[in-house]
Amino acid sequence: MEMPRPLADLPKAHLHLHFTGSMRHSTLLELAREQGLHLPDALEKDWPPRLRATDERGWFRFQRLYDTARSVLRRPDDVYRLLREAAEDEVAEGSGWLEIQVDPSGYAHRFGGLTATLELFLDAARKAADAAGTGMALIVAANRVRHPLDAKTLARLAAQYAEHGVVGFGLSNDERRGRARDFDGAFRIAKRAGLLLVPHGGELNGPVSVAECVDDLGADRVGHGVRAAESARLLDRLADRQITCEVCPSSNVGLGVVERAADVPLRAMFDAGVPIALGADDPLLFGSRLLAQYELARSVYGFSDQELAELARQSIRSSAAPEARRKELLIGIDRWLATPEPHETP
Repeated sequence: MEMPRPLADLPKAHLHLHFTGSMRHSTLLELAREQGLHLPDALEKDWPPRLRATDERGWFRFQRLYDTARSVLRRPDDVYRLLREAAEDEVAEGSGWLEIQVDPSGYAHRFGGLTATLELFLDAARKAADAAGTGMALIVAANRVRHPLDAKTLARLAAQYAEHGVVGFGLSNDERRGRARDFDGAFRIAKRAGLLLVPHGGELNGPVSVAECVDDLGADRVGHGVRAAESARLLDRLADRQITCEVCPSSNVGLGVVERAADVPLRAMFDAGVPIALGADDPLLFGSRLLAQYELARSVYGFSDQELAELARQSIRSSAAPEARRKELLIGIDRWLATPEPHETP
């Protein structure tokens, strides 16, 4: 019986991972115990939580769990630990480049303000990447539920560090509570600084949300974007303009965007020519990391090894990785494909 090529050996880039949500579950439990913090059952004995954020109550519960997880990160050492462990996890799964999304606003009151917080994250990311032997950069993300002026403040901050480890500017949180077009000023600031524009869209709202990200914000990539599959015309536009969608299958199931992994339109988007970068989104809340998304592509969506290699290439081409690292990773993909499939020993 033939065994498939190990997906952990396939070089890839990870472009959709949130800072707090990247925390290991074991680290959350350990830090909570150290601080005497009582965790809800959904983050302890019933982990991973059963979430359904397609209604107001469900999204509020998701955010409450997220805020609980954020509350255990109280010291600079906790930030260094989280990013060190994230880098180690990426390397173990074959990821040679990580763009991790952060909103400094959520931590600024603990770490001396927005600038000091971002500098802490950047230093921790550099040290984590060096120690693990991988590449890592930050995407500064504004929050849709806050005022667009706050987003402009974050965009200016991101622009100041565009040559020092910040590679992109994003927009996250519930897209039903903030239109993308309201944040166009912040994205213009980020674009002038040469940052990648990577707003979330097309997750809890339909194709119009994706179209706004593209037309009003000039998105280079769209976080999620799966609802674009509801419009053949929009899929054609994404394919023609080669705008990458950061598809996170486990997250889509976890938040109730779809009922089953099989319902995520990954195959339809890929076949339409839309570039795809698989992502884990928030492993702490959804219970699976990047490698599991590639395993779903193989087992649920029927991707061949050639197609899996192309998914990995698309993630690298859509990244802000330096040219030397891109070349190294792309050569590694060719090498992975050139390796004969292992055979099971009788």
